[in-house]
Amino acid sequence: MNPLLHGPILRTLLRLAVPNVFAMLAAAAVGIGETLYVGLLGKTALAAMALVFPFVMLMQMCSAGAMGGGVSSAISRATGAGQPERVRALAVHALCIGVVLGLAFALLLWTVGPIAWRLLGGSGEVLQQARLYGAWVFCAVPAMWLFNTLISLVRGSGDMRVPSAAILAVSLVQIALGSVLGLGLLGAPRLGMPGVALGQVMAYWLAAGALWGYVRGGAARIRLEFAGVRLQWPLFQDILRVGALACLSPLLTVATVLVVTALVAVHGNEALAGYGIGARLEFLLVPIAFGVGVAAVPMVGMAIGAGQVARARRVAWTAGAVSAALLGTIGLVVVLAPDAWAGWFTRDAGVLQHARTYLRCAGPGFAFLGLGLTLYFAAQGAGKVQAPVAAACLRFLFVLLAGRLLGAGAPPWMLFSLVGGAMALYGVTTALGVRWSAWGPRAGGPAPAVSAASR
Repeated sequence: MNPLLHGPILRTLLRLAVPNVFAMLAAAAVGIGETLYVGLLGKTALAAMALVFPFVMLMQMCSAGAMGGGVSSAISRATGAGQPERVRALAVHALCIGVVLGLAFALLLWTVGPIAWRLLGGSGEVLQQARLYGAWVFCAVPAMWLFNTLISLVRGSGDMRVPSAAILAVSLVQIALGSVLGLGLLGAPRLGMPGVALGQVMAYWLAAGALWGYVRGGAARIRLEFAGVRLQWPLFQDILRVGALACLSPLLTVATVLVVTALVAVHGNEALAGYGIGARLEFLLVPIAFGVGVAAVPMVGMAIGAGQVARARRVAWTAGAVSAALLGTIGLVVVLAPDAWAGWFTRDAGVLQHARTYLRCAGPGFAFLGLGLTLYFAAQGAGKVQAPVAAACLRFLFVLLAGRLLGAGAPPWMLFSLVGGAMALYGVTTALGVRWSAWGPRAGGPAPAVSAASR
């Protein structure tokens, strides 16, 4: 008896979510650690990294959370419907998508990256360092897509331990190799920013290779086999109709952050630094919601595939409640004691005051952010992401239009309150959209034909 289909919902969800949350927090910690040792290379290196990092993060969000969710959703729905041949064929189609998109995005970023960095204000030595760093780090993009696609296959089968261990391993290897090669530790040559990039490149290619061996071997719940599988558009469509639309969500999230950053920047460096400290906590909260959300994907998907729509909805609401409780508790803590977070990063009175204001204004929205993000993943499991993506679009438009109405003269506390209000709007509209969406039994179609030799 499959516990994802018949086990207690909360206990099963927590068992799946806990390793995910720890692994994602470890991955987020890599960003902080990497910033620390890049800072030893100087301000120019930090500025160059700041220009390139959003593009790398966008690749992570699209390959793991968006398209990866589409892969896990299709696999889990077919598993719940009892269609092993379809599962095997979907795995091959998912691999094709991951390989093609990884190569395409790498070529795109190599081409448009320098143009984008110049438009973002990069010039002189900073722009030169960004070009050098980007040219190397984008070599990791194909491996990143392959790695996250393979992880999504494994997650879709209901196995969360192997993906969590893989993410943790990548994080440790990246931080170790990047610091050694970048700073010239342990007798290695001091390569600077190319060395930092090589740490990420080597970590992802090694991890992708290890996962490839795992899914091709006999230990995985889902085995990647090519014999007898014919490429068919309906199987690509089953993945893309969820994953491609879901990619809009991280794009809108990044756009929302850029709008708020531009609004706050007019109030000077202290306000911008205070906002950055507060927003850093928000980015660390996302992995918690992600960890719970990706655990919900196979539970919802298998229930939908098996025709257990009521159970699928209970899983979604349970997961949303868990994330809302976790992030809401953190929000309450920083509202009451903002220095518990902000005090770690600065002693500057002006910056600290702005950080406190941000946390007190935005903190009440954390619970809604957790609710919305986790329901977004649950909706991926059901193959119905229209409502969460529409909610992300509404959040972006709300910040954009409200920011224009408030204008440059709006005090920082008002802009920070706008952030909290946008989180609440996102969470509520996502919940309403999921509530009103029609979830029905859908495995994606009949099992594809395979050759007799493959059986």
